[in-house]
Amino acid sequence: MDAANTPYDIDKVRADFPILAEKPYGKPLVYFDNGASAQKPRQVIQRMVHAYEHEYSNVHRGLHYLANAATDAYEAARESARVFLNAPASENIIFTRSATGALNTVAASLGQHLQIGEGDEIVLSIMEHHSN
Repeated sequence: MDAANTPYDIDKVRADFPILAEKPYGKPLVYFDNGASAQKPRQVIQRMVHAYEHEYSNVHRGLHYLANAATDAYEAARESARVFLNAPASENIIFTRSATGALNTVAASLGQHLQIGEGDEIVLSIMEHHSN
């Protein structure tokens, strides 16, 4: 059986997200607003706490110990993403603040490359998020 056909253990997945232990109105929390604010699994929360407690500083902008630690952690995350996505180089991995920020970066890049200009139209469906 390959990964695509492996049964999904929803209870195991939910257990990774501490906030899903909340029981509003006495029922298990179900959260569908991930486009606005995705909930974080325990592993991400723990890594964020570690970063805030031990490495938090500006990335690629300082020569002091904490800036170097933050930069090393940032570049390690970029390399992990590269391996996971099978990208040819870590320079191909770009982190943005949000999906909207990422889409804006792609749109700006395409606009320059495709020479989209005044009078051109880009058609989107009504299902697109208003910020995109």
